[in-house]
Parts: sequence; structure tokens; C-alpha cells
Amino acid sequence: MSLKPIVLDIETSGINKIKCGIWQIGAIDLETGEEFFDEGRIDDGDIISVSGKKPALEVIGKTEEELRDKNKQSQKQLLENFFKWIDKRLMKNFLCQNPQFDVAFLEIKAMKYGLKIPFHYRSFDLHNIAQTRFYDLNKKFLIKEDHSDMGLTNILKLCGMEDNRKAHNALQDCKLTGECFYRLIKGKNLFPEYSQYEIPEVLKK
Repeated sequence: MSLKPIVLDIETSGINKIKCGIWQIGAIDLETGEEFFDEGRIDDGDIISVSGKKPALEVIGKTEEELRDKNKQSQKQLLENFFKWIDKRLMKNFLCQNPQFDVAFLEIKAMKYGLKIPFHYRSFDLHNIAQTRFYDLNKKFLIKEDHSDMGLTNILKLCGMEDNRKAHNALQDCKLTGECFYRLIKGKNLFPEYSQYEIPEVLKK
């Protein structure tokens, strides 16, 4: 049986997995096409990062009031709903752009709330897949100064697409990740909304 993974992306109040919170989760089951997309409020003790290349609120296009909105479900309830959705999946491996961030964030929050982790610890990393494909084509990795430069923007370029995001959204990033995965692995278009972007000849099978 050949099963496909679950594309995952989370939006958080910063990059510190202990001190920051998860407020949005997006996922797409590539086996069935079913989607999960939901939001919650971060915990009262969670911080909102203001350091880094861009402050967290600027990256996600939200205000602190929106992240702490008491009318939204709790972060714990958000995770419980997502974990129930995962339980119904045939394959419980994630596909992410840098899963060491998204998956680790989920694991840490699950332990905080005493929730059983319903997914497998192994994940597919779009970054590694893209760097490997880039190396096959160019006989070198895409490096900037002392680190990999294969962020999602450059992966989209490799796949013949553009990064038109004004702010991060978990479901949109899932679709972009899934689309790039298909183009890199199969040389095919996945989602109709990206069909206007021609697949580079070097990626076609």
C-alpha cells in the first residue's frame, strides 16, 4: 500500500517553543484531500516574540488582542480537535517545511496539557527534499553565508512559483508545501489554484 503524508503548518506567537503559543493549525491529508484548519487563543502565560528578522505579529499579520481573544477556544482545545482529526488518518507522518519546528512545538504543548501524541515521530522535510533536488540539478547546495538558503520562498522559485504571501496563514502554507512537494517528487501540479504556474522542464518526469 502506498500512502501519502499529512501536510502540516502551524502559526505561533514566536519561535520559542517553550514560551510562545500556537494559535493556528493547518493540515491537508494528501491521501484523501481532507483539510483541517482552526484557530485558538494562546495561553495567558505565552509570550509574543518581538525579536528576530521580523516581529511575530508582523509575520502573521495579527494583533496581540487577536491572539488572546477570549472568544476563541483555548490552545489546549485547539490541539485536542486537531489530534482527533489525526486519529482518523491512514498515515500519521507529517510533511512540513522544517518539521523540527512545527512537530516539536506540537509535542511540547501536548506534554504541557497531558495529551497523547497521535502522530509518528518521523516526518518528511520539504527543505531536505528541495536541497537534494537542487543538488541533483546544480551539483551544489543553495547556501547563503554559513547556512542553507532553501526557505519556502526559494523552494517556490525552484518549483516555478512565486511567493505572494503578505502574512503567514497555516492552510495557505500547507497548500504551498504540498504543491512544491508534488512538483519536486512527481513533476506534477497538485492544487488547481497553482496550475497557472508552469512546472519547470527540469522537474517534469
